[in-house]
Amino acid sequence: MPPTIPDIVIGRLPLYLRALTRLAQEGQQVTSSHELGQRLGISSAQIRKDLSHFGGFGKQGTGYQIPYLVEQLKQVLKVNREWEVALVGAGDLGSALAHYRGFVNRGFRIACVFDNSPDKIGKTIGEFVVQPTEKLAEVIREHNIKIAMLAVPAEHAQDVTDELVAAGIQGILNYAPININVPENVRVQYIDPVVQLQRMTYYIP
Repeated sequence: MPPTIPDIVIGRLPLYLRALTRLAQEGQQVTSSHELGQRLGISSAQIRKDLSHFGGFGKQGTGYQIPYLVEQLKQVLKVNREWEVALVGAGDLGSALAHYRGFVNRGFRIACVFDNSPDKIGKTIGEFVVQPTEKLAEVIREHNIKIAMLAVPAEHAQDVTDELVAAGIQGILNYAPININVPENVRVQYIDPVVQLQRMTYYIP
């Protein structure tokens, strides 16, 4: 991937992939930037511009072959393989994530769950036995895991992040309501429902 591609463009690619996958599930073989734009609320010109960063995926007047574009986007996003993910935090949110089936067939699989609470260690959540955080580095290195999801209280988020980075984690999906500090080579994405709700209420009269 050329380093000059804006991150905002990369952020739209999973939306395109999700919409295309849905179209394929509906039995459709061909689509257009106009149809994708209507589904996603993104202009057709923007979609064409975004995709042009990665090559010519369609022909003017004939549209995009959906199976081909799906596979190409999977390659660009590197989800044409399965990424193992470490989940840290086995509280209500962590438990919900461990039970969530939406990762399956979309490039990700939770491989292990950790917590530091004696009440949770050794308990079963879905198909996982919660392991102590003391084993975090060992398990991550043993399985060569590169991605982690952080579902711990805000006051513990930075300490856990430091452990994850030291163990070799390169990408963190952070559900803790706090910004974390990581080296430049580690990517962080934040998910805070309250922030999104506060953004939304601005527009509600």
